[in-house]
Amino acid sequence: MAHYALLDQNNTVTDVFVGYDEGHGGIDWEQEYSTMFNARCLRTSYNTFHGEHLDGGKPFRGNYAGLGSIYNEELDVFVPPKAYESWVFDESVFDWVAPIPYPSG
Repeated sequence: MAHYALLDQNNTVTDVFVGYDEGHGGIDWEQEYSTMFNARCLRTSYNTFHGEHLDGGKPFRGNYAGLGSIYNEELDVFVPPKAYESWVFDESVFDWVAPIPYPSG
């Protein structure tokens, strides 16, 4: 089974659900679910975090889509909500990071 995210008009994730695997039955499930729910629907990878697949597979769309995440069309990634106003977006990990590095010791 595959995971899908529904987006509002601002590309904010409003729902995430489990559906059919891509191509099952010869159907484009992103399109089918978009029509069914009257919202843009994109597949997301449950095991993708910071641009890496946790089980060693191929990462997909940067991060698993969570409620409130934003889909960045330019990068084709889901970006989690910003934790703090001062944090900056780091494209190498597709996430927000603190402006000052965490102390190492």
